[in-house]
Amino acid sequence: QVHMVESGGGLVQPGGSLRLSCELSERTVRPTAMGWFRQFPGKEREFVAAMRWTDGNTFYSRSAKGRFTISRDEVKRTVYLQMNNLKPEDTAVYYCAADEALAYATMCRLDAPISDYEYWGPGTQVTVSR
Repeated sequence: QVHMVESGGGLVQPGGSLRLSCELSERTVRPTAMGWFRQFPGKEREFVAAMRWTDGNTFYSRSAKGRFTISRDEVKRTVYLQMNNLKPEDTAVYYCAADEALAYATMCRLDAPISDYEYWGPGTQVTVSR
């Protein structure tokens, strides 16, 4: 079973920042893409950001672009999501995901379905509130 765990979530005030981390600990998995999704209560999981693992090319949702940054540490097999200027509407459970076969063109879709990714972490709660 592929093991991925998110960390770094928590409570932050509006305008604050958080950095989420997610390590892909299974060494036999060679991802082509890793991404971040989020899920609001009662809603479907939605795309936030993605990165092509080989060269670091990135793609963002409209709400994330300019405020969030996805990055990676290839040695640690870890993907990060730096979130700045957080807003109450960013409150959600954030999930990291990885896939071994996702093509770049397919990765770069604002409506990327969760079925694009095979491996998922359990999620971490981010709450933006005073």
